[in-house]
Amino acid sequence: MFTEQDIEQIGAHGLCVADAERQLLRFREGFPYLDICRAAVAGDGILQADGAAAERYGAVYRELRPQRKVVKFVPASGAATRMFKALFEFLNDGVRSREVDELLAGLDRFAFAERLAEFTGGSRDPRTVVSNILTEGLGYGTLPKALILFHRYPDRNRTAFEEHLAEGALYAAGAGSEVCIHFTVSAEHREQFERLAAETVPFYEARFGVKYRIGYSCQKPSTDTLAVNPDDTPLRDGQGRLLFRPAGHGALIENLNEIDADLVFIKTVDNVAPDRLKSDTVIYKEMLAGLLLDLQRQAFGYLRRLDAGERVSAEEMASFVSGRLCRRLPSSFAALEPQRQVGLLRELLDRPIRVCGMVKNEGEPGGGPFWVREADGGESLQIAESSQIAPQQKGLMTAATHFNPVDLVCGVRDYLGRKFDLTRYVDPQTGFISSKSQQGRPLKALELPGLWNGAMARWNTVFVEVPISTFSPVKVVGDLLRPQHRNG
Repeated sequence: MFTEQDIEQIGAHGLCVADAERQLLRFREGFPYLDICRAAVAGDGILQADGAAAERYGAVYRELRPQRKVVKFVPASGAATRMFKALFEFLNDGVRSREVDELLAGLDRFAFAERLAEFTGGSRDPRTVVSNILTEGLGYGTLPKALILFHRYPDRNRTAFEEHLAEGALYAAGAGSEVCIHFTVSAEHREQFERLAAETVPFYEARFGVKYRIGYSCQKPSTDTLAVNPDDTPLRDGQGRLLFRPAGHGALIENLNEIDADLVFIKTVDNVAPDRLKSDTVIYKEMLAGLLLDLQRQAFGYLRRLDAGERVSAEEMASFVSGRLCRRLPSSFAALEPQRQVGLLRELLDRPIRVCGMVKNEGEPGGGPFWVREADGGESLQIAESSQIAPQQKGLMTAATHFNPVDLVCGVRDYLGRKFDLTRYVDPQTGFISSKSQQGRPLKALELPGLWNGAMARWNTVFVEVPISTFSPVKVVGDLLRPQHRNG
């Protein structure tokens, strides 16, 4: 199936022919659905913490934070194409949608209005305005969201990148008041990120009294996947070359795996609020991190005692695993010999931990929290996308009361202080196949297990309810006119 040119191209991506063949087989066979038991809800998989608990766990984090290396991890490589979809359609076909009308009516309220006027001369001609937002002037149609001006301030308007600087200073400053933020970027935009950082970091260091350490990484070519035609044969370009595509957020587990940190906060690039609304974000970020540290303290304590040769009650550890770590043990566990019980519990305790914020579902899209049956008969908490749920189980989605806004705190070291190899905890059976197009040609794309879905399927997972005020995404440009994105 593959020519010598193909083999050379595959090798240039850091792959071998066997990898490409496995990808083609996956297109033909598809992915299995998750075995969903039920939706996770408050009291059954989702912890509700009152104000006192939020303060108690927040205090744990604030006390231990100076002794931990904390990194804020922001996936920021995707272009903002979907954010401006309606504007592109207007340029292409001339039809003014409601979104275009709202943008034109509210133009002066956008943080980028003054800069836009430098290119348009203040013109209100719809085509002039839209073309200077997308393709000329600002050129936002080809930029990632991080580089787009989001919010107005008296001293300087801020891009999403700058809002992550400001937010990080409020809860992610570690020893020496150092704030480490890591952005995943596309190679073609990295220079623009670095230029913006050079221009803005000194301002925010002075404003917040911190020192930033900004890191970048690009999605690895070795995580790219082949695109195929609708009949599952490799798709080729006009020169007969194979077409590779980035394999979604799931590929970023490789980037996360290379970060030197004790705790990692993960948040999408567009979910940022202006300063007047950041307080809830800070409170609940600190709460999630404090809860994670408290869980680690207990789990690590059991592991150290076992290392020291102490007799540790299997019943006590099982209660912690099934209660606080939310991993339901299989019914066969009780019949195991005590030594095998301890061995199984030890393996479950010695895993990365993630504590995930969940907001009540008010109609926003996002992965839902579910109890999933594992191969051993036990149950674990997973964030599941609709594509992972079998048609006959779709009804369970109506029982889901919460969704994941990508609000995670991750513990990535073991009880001896060693970094976990995060690639060992991926469930490779949890990717999915999507339908796309390339220059009008239909194609099928292979998405690797999502970063906060299947890529973390074998972590210990705890879900905690957080208020909707911590969630303010910008999916379309008009979202920037919502009250939660206005700074006054």
